[in-house]
Amino acid sequence: MLQNSLKVANEAPTDLKSNIRRAFNKFDESHFERSKSHKHTEFKALLFGLCMYHSLILGRKKFGSQGWSRGYSFNDGDLKICGEILHNYLGNYEKVPYSDLRYLYGEVMYGGHITDNWDRRTNNTYLQVLIQPKIMEEMNLTLGHGFKSPKADRFDRAAYLQYVDEKLPPEIPNMFGLHPNAEIGYLTTLGETLFATILACSGGSGGAGGSKRDAVATELLTRFLGVLPAEYSMIELNARAKERSPYVVVCLQECERMNLLTFTIRKSLEDLAAGLSGALNVTEDMEDLATALFVNQQPGPWVKYAYFSLKDLLGWWDDLLLRMLQLDEYCEEFVQPKSLWISGLFNPMSFLTAIMQVTSRQKGLALDDMTLKSDVTNVRDPKEIPEVAEDGAYVHGFFLEGAAWELGRGSEQGYLTDMVLKDLHPELPVMLVTAVTRQENSKVGLYECPVYVTSARGGTYTFSAHLKMESEEEKLVLQWILAGVALLMAAE
Repeated sequence: MLQNSLKVANEAPTDLKSNIRRAFNKFDESHFERSKSHKHTEFKALLFGLCMYHSLILGRKKFGSQGWSRGYSFNDGDLKICGEILHNYLGNYEKVPYSDLRYLYGEVMYGGHITDNWDRRTNNTYLQVLIQPKIMEEMNLTLGHGFKSPKADRFDRAAYLQYVDEKLPPEIPNMFGLHPNAEIGYLTTLGETLFATILACSGGSGGAGGSKRDAVATELLTRFLGVLPAEYSMIELNARAKERSPYVVVCLQECERMNLLTFTIRKSLEDLAAGLSGALNVTEDMEDLATALFVNQQPGPWVKYAYFSLKDLLGWWDDLLLRMLQLDEYCEEFVQPKSLWISGLFNPMSFLTAIMQVTSRQKGLALDDMTLKSDVTNVRDPKEIPEVAEDGAYVHGFFLEGAAWELGRGSEQGYLTDMVLKDLHPELPVMLVTAVTRQENSKVGLYECPVYVTSARGGTYTFSAHLKMESEEEKLVLQWILAGVALLMAAE
């Protein structure tokens, strides 16, 4: 029977207003009647804050990795249980236990879904902003951009729903703490995904489509083989690398990984050329490579030995040649560049670890007690760096997401500032990274900024940079956390 085979999907709405109404409707009048015996006013205010929190973290999903770096299944069950927790705690405590409620919501219930520490920080920041004593004061707590908390003792359940309908501003990224650029990025990604899917579906291997694909593949493989440099001679490099300092070891490791990648690329392209010419039977791997070349995507076998990257094939290829160019200069004399394009390494963290190793040996300190200190210079062009840093290393190749950077005056360091509209990934000036002991690394007035290899975030996390803020106010830290501010090693 057709009627019996239908499945009803009970998914959360995509707009904020519908989500708030839906969340609030999970608590009928009986919940409000129960609370009349204990802190009725507090229950209404905090329940509304809880529903607002639930709706914000659901709506934040649409902004992709800038919203949440991983996908989470927050659901109505979490909301209902948190409502029961609110009843129980208000009935058993003389004063409202705000910190206990935030902990149970952020670390146990909703936090039980979260596997990424930076996402956990974002989640707890929402609770810190919403579940606090100011929610009891009329129009004193901002629940979202332009949306204030009402006076709880004057509102019943119906009045809250009416307040949402009449007073909730139009939904914009600012409601979630994000910059309007987040909406541009979300729509851009949506469009790119759609067109990439259409292109992939049209890249068939038979008939005229197959002939066109093979022609494009032949053109690209000829071009790639013509410019792909030879592998590094590791025997020669090891013979010349007499002093195995941490920086030299990093260089040799990078050469080895580059050799593995370039060998894989050359072998697969030569096999495909032979297959298209009839010298070899065309295998499934060759078919997949030809299709990837045709639709301008990174081939799977190359990705296996490569670095994290979201670029299309042609952009990825240009990036590969730039990486090899830097590596050529690095291994010529085994001297670190004046400013290293750290984004061009397979393993950026290995170079940062080398900084800590060198410093710990020079100063006789324990490596386990060392941490990285990041100071952003006022030099935008790496070519203007006159010489290698005496302590630590100059690095560049970082892009901001969620914020911009204001240059300092003279020797004074700059600071984080609001983004310029449509400038989605402003480039950060050259950064001086040094190693200090954990006790010496002050975090006052600094935003602890996660650094990722790509805008996909998640598993591409590398290290934490501490970026200077305009002031030491705590509200600035909360602002940058909710804005999803991070450093990326690639703008894509």
